[in-house]
Amino acid sequence: MDFKQLKALVTVAEVGSVTRAAELLHLVQPAVTRQIRTLEQELGVPLFERTRHGMRPTEAGATLVERARRALTELDRARAELAPKPGVVTGIVTVGLLESAAERLAAPLTTAVLREHPGIELRLLTAYSGHLQRWIDDGDVDLSLLYNLTSTPSLNVRPLVRERLWAVAPPSAGLDPARPVPFAEVAAHPLVMPSEGHALRTLIDGAAREAGAEAEVTVQTNAMTLQKRLVLGGHGWTILPGIGIAADVADGTLSAAPVCEPEVWRTVVLGTSRTGRVTPAVDAVARALVRQIHRTVHEGEWPSARLWEDRTGEE
Repeated sequence: MDFKQLKALVTVAEVGSVTRAAELLHLVQPAVTRQIRTLEQELGVPLFERTRHGMRPTEAGATLVERARRALTELDRARAELAPKPGVVTGIVTVGLLESAAERLAAPLTTAVLREHPGIELRLLTAYSGHLQRWIDDGDVDLSLLYNLTSTPSLNVRPLVRERLWAVAPPSAGLDPARPVPFAEVAAHPLVMPSEGHALRTLIDGAAREAGAEAEVTVQTNAMTLQKRLVLGGHGWTILPGIGIAADVADGTLSAAPVCEPEVWRTVVLGTSRTGRVTPAVDAVARALVRQIHRTVHEGEWPSARLWEDRTGEE
């Protein structure tokens, strides 16, 4: 099993075609076919199903593709780190951003990293907190924003921001950011909710119990953009972090107000893996991300947020 075989395996799995993989790898088709067959003979299991729709990984193939992709990524990282000029920080850094914060943080973070460390190749992924945590544990992400999480055996966690959740409604509802809305009033409307099991849904369900309110859930979704779109479509109100709807409220697309009675808070943290070495590139990106978060809060672009070190017992 060698680098070329693993590269061929991953490429065929991604494009579903030996012919297309050969083009991307600048090889002839028989060479790619031979690499896949050699792997199958070595391992003693078929790695692909040859169908009329293309090459589809078998269960064993999918397992090997996942492992091979991580191995190739680690080799790319090592290659980037081992060829720098003296004093220059280089390397590949994969950052996980919460979907709610990505719109505010991704562009300025990229600008800062490329300006300060042009030798760093930045890779940004967005997802919900649970997915991001799993990606750190699996080694697919170097550092990530997460929420409502403390340090675990596999993760180091640094609290950064405390922020309130907001009720979000169509403009016609006239919600005012300066006038918090009681949870019972929010629950009087049909609700578009995050899927059950999602950490944000857990917070909302806890607030409902505390308020003694029973919410009518019209639809559940695992995407914040869909939650907002469904609210605009008249399917109900929703509850989201303030940073996720700041731009929509500013331009009048949505109306929103912090939830009260009870207030609902989440803690945004920076998570990094306890395993493996923290490279200079990862450290540099982590510091840039923290600076950008501080700047966003200080400039009032993160609604109803408080930096962790500035918290004053709001609970």
